[in-house]
Amino acid sequence: MLVVEDHKALANRIAEGLRDQGMAVDVAFDGAAAMEATGLARYDVVVLDRDLPRVHGDAVCASLVAGPSPARILMLTAAAAVEDRVDGLNLGADDYLAKPFAFAELTARVRALARRSPATPPVVSVGDVAVDRARRRASRGGRPLALTRKEFGVLETLISADGAVVSAEDLLESVWDAHADPFSNTVSVTLARLRRKLGDPPVIETVIGSGYRLRAP
Repeated sequence: MLVVEDHKALANRIAEGLRDQGMAVDVAFDGAAAMEATGLARYDVVVLDRDLPRVHGDAVCASLVAGPSPARILMLTAAAAVEDRVDGLNLGADDYLAKPFAFAELTARVRALARRSPATPPVVSVGDVAVDRARRRASRGGRPLALTRKEFGVLETLISADGAVVSAEDLLESVWDAHADPFSNTVSVTLARLRRKLGDPPVIETVIGSGYRLRAP
């Protein structure tokens, strides 16, 4: 997810709050940085302030809608009049939330937008391992798994890859965020804990030199 907000303190508060909810969040402080970020990474949701410096939020929205980005757009702005909301939605935004806002509502709207992607059904499974994205739950053979947010994020990413190999760098990018240390062992430590919780027979395979994949035993 990408948060685009020129008020740095607010942007960082939003990002930290969403990270506390188990989401991987990057931040951009102006429209030009947002355009660059969305050109380099694939985001499910972009929380987009409308009144941005360098490139206006309306232009960022229009560019995302016209381009290949699959991101759902939540406009977040102080302009709350009906005509402002209509303008934002007509630009292609998927949702519109006025400032000030309740953080619980922002979180709920972000999750709702993430679930609306046709490429990501709410429940996916490989063998007897199932992940329910909507409820943030996972199970194996019908047995609920008590996973941390990062463990759930890794499992969700692996199961969504549909048998493809996912590199440690891709896991770091999708489950953590741009501030994560690429030289740390956080991915391998999280994977080791996840494997223990999934139990036997093993379903996470290490592909030496490439990464990891999830497959039915």
